[in-house]
This record gives sequence, structure tokens and C-alpha cells, in this order.
Amino acid sequence: MKILANDGISQSGIDALEAAGFEVNTTTVAQEQLINYINDKAISVLLVRSATTARKDLIDACPNLKIIGRGGVGMDNIDVDYAKQKGLHVINTPAASSQSVAELVFAHLYGGVRFLHDANRNMPLDGDTQFKKLKKNYAKGVELRGKTLGVIGFGRIGQEVAKIGLGVGMKVIAADKFIEAAYVSVDFFDGQSVTFNIKTETMEDVLKQSDFVTLHVPAQKDYVIAKPEFDVMKDGSAIINAARGGVVNEVDLVSALESGKLAFAGLDTFQNEPTPAVQLLMNGRISLTPHIGAATNEAQDRIGIELATQIKNILLNG
Repeated sequence: MKILANDGISQSGIDALEAAGFEVNTTTVAQEQLINYINDKAISVLLVRSATTARKDLIDACPNLKIIGRGGVGMDNIDVDYAKQKGLHVINTPAASSQSVAELVFAHLYGGVRFLHDANRNMPLDGDTQFKKLKKNYAKGVELRGKTLGVIGFGRIGQEVAKIGLGVGMKVIAADKFIEAAYVSVDFFDGQSVTFNIKTETMEDVLKQSDFVTLHVPAQKDYVIAKPEFDVMKDGSAIINAARGGVVNEVDLVSALESGKLAFAGLDTFQNEPTPAVQLLMNGRISLTPHIGAATNEAQDRIGIELATQIKNILLNG
């Protein structure tokens, strides 16, 4: 059987699939040409990340497809229910990238509290002529230890973020519509661990108490964070969105930053990917990354192997 990994797959995943007798194709096919390619090449399995979509038209037009797989957590780029109705298997890798996303959240947090995102823009331009001025500009950093981290969405990724926050010495609070409490175990290099029972609170309470807020919610129709939510946040607090574009009202975010309500923001996802708003890209208070939450070598290896295991179980073991 033939597999098309249209947005790529790790070598470890390719090796595992080829060892099981599958033919793996890593050609990146343009979305508008994808249906014809799948049919011409008799593709049985389509693997995507966030770039490629698998909508109703593709599902209807490609009768040979047996599996659609998402290398990652969110499947908002796949018409999941419709695919299942048509008899397709839809798979994803919900646990594989959690650690990588959590670490990126803290990359944004550490960069934000020490102005690294802005310093790295200005040092190459003015570091040799305005060193003392820049030093003064960036001299009022803060520490994360002892601060309160609010996690909105307390699933796998939210809990991984909590582990790092607890390890750093932060107070961690969380809000989730579906989870009342979770045991979060912070594991250390020598086998020791400390377990915390974190009971979720209302989102309003979390926003009011938090020095830093991080979002880990799925894509949805309405904004999760907009002006009413920014208004109840602490003055001088900050927000990180490494979840999905569209869960934060970006116009209201810029207003909150420009008014001083927020000290900074970190964005890995954007409402208008792959062409984020210029107002975001040019804002010196925003730490920016191009949707790379799961883009570590370790996460991609885990994703590839997990996809390969699921595909083998479905197609070979029935």
C-alpha cells in the first residue's frame, strides 16, 4: 500500500513503515492538485500536519483512501466526522508533541520577561552605537520564579506546561471546561518525582490571578480571549498563544499591548496563517515564531513512529 506524507514525516517513521512493507512518498503536492495525485498514484494513506487540508471534496473524490492521519494534536484541517462516516480511519498523535510545545511556551516566556525578542531586533542595528541606551531599555526584566502561571486548557499540553512551571518555581493555576482536576507529576533526572493535584478554576478567576497566561485550547468558532478577557487580566501581565490561530482576538491584543495593559505577548499561531497581520509582525512587544510548536527533532521522531504504529495496526492487524 502507498502512503503520501504530504507535509513530511520523520525518517524514523519512514523506516518503520517501509520495514512493514509500505511505500512512503514524501512529495509535497499542492492542495489544488492533491485529489488527482492521490488517485493517479493509488494512495491509501494520506498523512498531513497543519498545511494540508482533507475536506469533504477530497474525501468524496478519493475512494481508495483508507486512512487520514494528522501528525500532531489538532485536526481542524480534516473533516473528521465526515471521513469516519465514509468509512475512513482518522488518526492523530495527541501525546507526541506536548513536550515540544510546552518548551516553546517557556522560550517565549523567558524571552519576553528579559526583552530578548526586542533586543535581538535592535542589537544588530544599534548595539555598536547605542549600547548604553539599549542596556537601560532592557534593564527592568522580571523573574518567572514566584509568579503565577495561568493555563487555559488543561489537557496534555497544558499539563506539560504546568510541569515546567512547577519546576521553575511558579504557582500554577488552570481553567478547563471538561477537567475538574489533574495530578501533575514533575519528574527529575535521577528518578525522583513530585506530584501536584491541580484543581481547575473558572477562566475569569485564572485571568484575574495570573501574571502570565498560556492558551492550550482547540480551534473554535468564537474567540477565547478578546477585550473582555484582557480587561480582567492583571495590569502588566502577558499572554502566550501556542494553541491555534483565531482563539485570540488579534486586534484586541494589539490594543492591550499598546495601552500597556499587557507587557508582552508570545505568538506561535496566527489567525491568518500563512500571512499574519503586519500589525503583529511589526509590534515590538510581541515575541514571534512561525507555528513551530511541534517542530523539534524529538517530537517529529515520536510523531512518525506513533503514526507508523497506528497505520500498521489498522492495515496489517485489522
